[in-house]
Amino acid sequence: MSSLILPRRELIARAGGLVAAAGALPLLSGCDAINEAPVVRTILSMGEEMNRASQRALIDRDALAREFTRADLSPYFRPNGTRLPAGSDYAAHAASGFVDWRVKVSGLVARPLSLSLADIRAMPQRTQITRHDCVEGWSAIGGWTGVQLRRILAAAGVKDSARYIVFRCADRLGDALYYESCDMVDALHPQTILAWALGDAVLPIANGAPLRLADLNPYFAGAAGVRRVRQGAAQPERRAAAPAHRAPARLQARQICERDRGGREPRPYRRGQGRLLGGPRRL
Repeated sequence: MSSLILPRRELIARAGGLVAAAGALPLLSGCDAINEAPVVRTILSMGEEMNRASQRALIDRDALAREFTRADLSPYFRPNGTRLPAGSDYAAHAASGFVDWRVKVSGLVARPLSLSLADIRAMPQRTQITRHDCVEGWSAIGGWTGVQLRRILAAAGVKDSARYIVFRCADRLGDALYYESCDMVDALHPQTILAWALGDAVLPIANGAPLRLADLNPYFAGAAGVRRVRQGAAQPERRAAAPAHRAPARLQARQICERDRGGREPRPYRRGQGRLLGGPRRL
């Protein structure tokens, strides 16, 4: 039996155990306390993995996302996550135009790399206009220019034993750097690009300058837009070594509890108008 399919009794038993554990939680004040509760993080992580497994089982992972025309571009590509990372290091890079910014490629590779923005722009470029469907409940169509991640990994000589690429960013969550990860199928997808431009201009700071993965395989709704990339490590497992934090479970819980910056409730993600079943929904 496939490892993705649980026997009915086992699934019920696991769900019952999680519900019982959740009932045993003390009354916590505020969303941050709820987010940090181990049982809540476990439930959200399980939901995320089940959603990913369902998408992978039902959809051809080599399929290409629809690409749009300039007439379809959203007039405003909404920033999300951290608009401006705290600390003097990122501020100094921004003030200099990121001339000294470097992206390291490490881990299970034959040739570790340290690439500047000039190095990345000197590689063969790809421009694509795709739709980003954010897990926060909004969509936007943006035009991205950058280099395919597969080209960078080929230059580094990624080894067959690598199963995931773990990206470290300049953003921080609490006391640790933010990280995101993807498996090799998404990393090698032709539409997974390390972008330095949005539209006809260099990537704005609020949208993840100087480098952003846009997206990790954009065929899938809710694909991660990893911003301010500093490192990509080829690893045998998905998790980053400590200290680091990954955001999805925390952000999904926070979406339930917080209003957006304009004081409005976050709009629900409407699957019927998502990438797979309907036309574009733009901001």
